[in-house]
Amino acid sequence: MTTRLFGQKITRREDPRLLTGHGRYVDDVSGSAIAAAFVRSPHAHADILDIDVTGALDVAGVIAVWTHEDLPGHAAERLPMLIPNPSIVAPHTGYALAKDHVNFVGEPIVMVVAENRYIAEDAANLIDVEYNFCDPVVGVEQAREGSRIVHEGMEDNVAAHIVQNVGDVDSGLDSAPHVLELDLEFERSACMPMEGKGVVATWDPGEGSLEVYSSTQTSTGLRAVLAAKLEIPLTKVEVITPDVGGAFGVKINHPWPEELAVACAARALEATVKWTEDRREHFISSAHERAQTQWVKVGFDDEGRIHGLDVKFWHDNGAYLPYGVIVPLNTSTHIMGPYVIPSFRVEYWSLYTNTVMVTPYRGAGRAHAVFMMERTMDAIAAELGLDRAEVRLRNFVREFPHPMGLRMQDGAEGCIDSGDFVTSLDKLKALVGWDEFESYREQARSEGRQVGIGLACYIESTGAGPYEGGHIEVESSGRVNVWTGLTTHGQAHATVFAQIVADELGVPIDSVQVNTGDTRKLPYSVGTWGSRGAVMAGNALHLTAKKVREKALRIAGESLEADPDDLEIVEGLVQVKGDVSASMPLAAVSVLSNPLRYAFDESARAATAFARESPADEPSIKPGEQPGLEEQEFFSPLRSTVANGMHAAIVETDPETADIKILRYCVIHDCGPMVNPLVVEGQVHGGVAQGVGGALYEKMAYDTDGQLLNASFMDFLMPFASEIPHIETDHLETPSPLNPLGIKGAGEAGTIPTASAIASAIEDAEGIPIRSMPLDPSTLWHMRAAHAEGDVARSH
Repeated sequence: MTTRLFGQKITRREDPRLLTGHGRYVDDVSGSAIAAAFVRSPHAHADILDIDVTGALDVAGVIAVWTHEDLPGHAAERLPMLIPNPSIVAPHTGYALAKDHVNFVGEPIVMVVAENRYIAEDAANLIDVEYNFCDPVVGVEQAREGSRIVHEGMEDNVAAHIVQNVGDVDSGLDSAPHVLELDLEFERSACMPMEGKGVVATWDPGEGSLEVYSSTQTSTGLRAVLAAKLEIPLTKVEVITPDVGGAFGVKINHPWPEELAVACAARALEATVKWTEDRREHFISSAHERAQTQWVKVGFDDEGRIHGLDVKFWHDNGAYLPYGVIVPLNTSTHIMGPYVIPSFRVEYWSLYTNTVMVTPYRGAGRAHAVFMMERTMDAIAAELGLDRAEVRLRNFVREFPHPMGLRMQDGAEGCIDSGDFVTSLDKLKALVGWDEFESYREQARSEGRQVGIGLACYIESTGAGPYEGGHIEVESSGRVNVWTGLTTHGQAHATVFAQIVADELGVPIDSVQVNTGDTRKLPYSVGTWGSRGAVMAGNALHLTAKKVREKALRIAGESLEADPDDLEIVEGLVQVKGDVSASMPLAAVSVLSNPLRYAFDESARAATAFARESPADEPSIKPGEQPGLEEQEFFSPLRSTVANGMHAAIVETDPETADIKILRYCVIHDCGPMVNPLVVEGQVHGGVAQGVGGALYEKMAYDTDGQLLNASFMDFLMPFASEIPHIETDHLETPSPLNPLGIKGAGEAGTIPTASAIASAIEDAEGIPIRSMPLDPSTLWHMRAAHAEGDVARSH
């Protein structure tokens, strides 16, 4: 029998190509294309009075200059709001090129197309835009106060508002022996993939068709919106996503203004037009995330068990709402975490500000939820003088499935389908040495060192629908071609999907070639986001491979004169179980699957030995069948799976400088059966690294005029490898009942609880309540001073 590949630590098959410089990214496509550059607003809030482009038109090499007036038809309308939600009370989106107003620094106003990017940017600098300045709205507090309004015609800045209830919260709070209130803050940040956004669009005037290469997270979604906006048949648009140098959520929005504007220019000019985002553009015009102001009221008993939880939070969604309210919605539905909370109320307001719009960033909204719940758990433990781990243990969900009573992002009612939180906590405590930490603290104290330990628990909805598909074709050479509509930007799809297919088909993994993000082969897909790749496409490919296998055994059974149930496929050889002498190569089955048996290669010629003539009174292709050894299948789940995990951190804070150092970082992770543990480890490690950034470094700093003050890597801090600790991991693999493979998502897991675990550890080291993140040494130093002076507000 073939060794099962599922669960094996197979090294990433794509890495040799990528690490030796043989990757092909959007900027590598069509080097001879003409180039676009954009004039962007230098102001956060202003009316556009006049645009003078005459200076640019006089530049040699300039081909076209576009303002909003030049956008044709539906392309001149507002960009779509992709995911509607009942909570949205005032939907506003922008334009491909600003019309009449600008609402954040970096909003595109004019597109210049020239022979190359250098000429285009030089010409863009010669364009004069006259503005009438308006007072900007910056930050949650100013947006909530409402004396300044972002969008004309609104009485306030509320984009969305909703209340969700589980049980009777007021009674739960009133009956609780203890009640606490917490004010919390999560600052604005942004993901920084190695590769920014990019698009190359080619118009074929003879075919009337558009081909687009984009570093998007959703090829099929971008294809559909470009067809709609350009008013051309969907069959005349194709989108291909080549290698992508990271995405982390920012590339799930579609279309970005630049994608639509460049596509319009390609059609109008009957040419290939290219735009590649530079780093400053990414800072000031790509999506930000995270910023929330939070309020929590919790009622609990003497044992630390929660009776009622009341939560309000205000989310800064920036100037527009292109991706709906996924981020605050995810926050609201994940607050309860792995805990039994009999009564719960959450109310949120999503607010417009004159800053870059918000779309998902790895962990999208869930890190906020964990911060609220885990800071609350630590506060309960401190109030009662109980061990922080014990308080969590007493509140854990123990029976599955466990209904959450809240509507998730896919519209279904949330439900924790699987897990074992008690065992996870036991594993975490053993891994980090929780019960032995006090002796270590005493030793450190004797050396003049100040250390603390913290933990955080989380759940994560993963594998959201509505569907994902797979297409598999076995060539006459024995090569297995696999397609999925998902895009790939670091998730090891070429490895993990090959393992799943090779297992089900019984072929060597080296014969499986995985292709992603190409609408020419698989025009229906939802995209790569929300820890859904393995769950959705993995199960779709598993089901597709099963269909291919069944077809192969049926065809081989006719040739071998054997019952298909008596056959198996081992290392690419179809054979009778227990009788290797009765066998044939899968490559030969592929040849026999096509009645037109041209002998192009040795496999085809060899297959003639297995051929059986069809009866004269039967067609070569029977009704309901298709030629070729290939199949397509889709997987659509009932609802999202819920992964979970727990993190613990040990930190040291310098008594004099307030420098913060992570000494140890431990992770217990449960994503169900792991297709490839090595890939899961890599996902967890990368997620923790981004979580460390969000906890201690990354912060988008705006001034009162809406100017981003740290729009470069000189000022926006991210952790180096030297700041990321060695990450120690252990795993549970509780299977989900919601899909054939029993798997749950893993991609965002490392990021979600990291800030909360580190906050818990710093609070333990300092003895100062930590109520906001990120936390840098300067802020901690000032918090110490305020705490020493008894200024409670400033110390938080």
